[in-house]
Amino acid sequence: MSAHLVEVGTEPLDGPNRNSVGGRPYLDEGRPWPECFCGERLALFFQLDIPPDVETFGGDHLLFFHCRAHNDATYAELADGRLVPRYWDAPQPPYPRPFWRVLLQRHATVPTVEAEPSLHALPLTLCPFTDTPDAEGIGAQSFKVGGTPSWAQFPEYYRCACGADMVYLCQVPENMGFAVRPGQPEQPYSGGIDTYELFLGNEVYLLACPAHCDPAALWPVTQR
Repeated sequence: MSAHLVEVGTEPLDGPNRNSVGGRPYLDEGRPWPECFCGERLALFFQLDIPPDVETFGGDHLLFFHCRAHNDATYAELADGRLVPRYWDAPQPPYPRPFWRVLLQRHATVPTVEAEPSLHALPLTLCPFTDTPDAEGIGAQSFKVGGTPSWAQFPEYYRCACGADMVYLCQVPENMGFAVRPGQPEQPYSGGIDTYELFLGNEVYLLACPAHCDPAALWPVTQR
């Protein structure tokens, strides 16, 4: 799979951008801003357009939301060798539902009126690179789309509830911090008072359904 490094800029955004940390999310028409089971609106950590040369998902728009108040690793529940039906809404013990939402959309053209209030809005740049695996088949440990995952433990792959084998799409490196605006509440178990992290700062490997059976048909594997 083609590989692209994702670089976070330093100059704050002054308007909507499809490739951003924070900012104004591009959601399909009629899709509301996702909420956590606790009732709090999820924070938009990042969004980006998948480059056209990324097999299966090129041209899709990826959005990654996560709760500020709940922060934990993920737990995959299986049934008959597949992720359970509607696994994106399934319980995440000890929680009744997930505290994140990942979306892969194809028709979002207009940003929301309101911007993400918690995180600094910063631009993302996607740069093609050669992700050459090492002798153990491990790719670059970086924020990237495509390429080869740098599994911290052992490779994990799952079958979607629809029957399709999930495909690795994106990776967020361990302990990556997302800059928080002043005055925001501290995230539990995060790396600092001025940053939020995904899933306790674990390495995140995002698997997506190649059949696009649902915009939320993605699974974040977490490892440390």
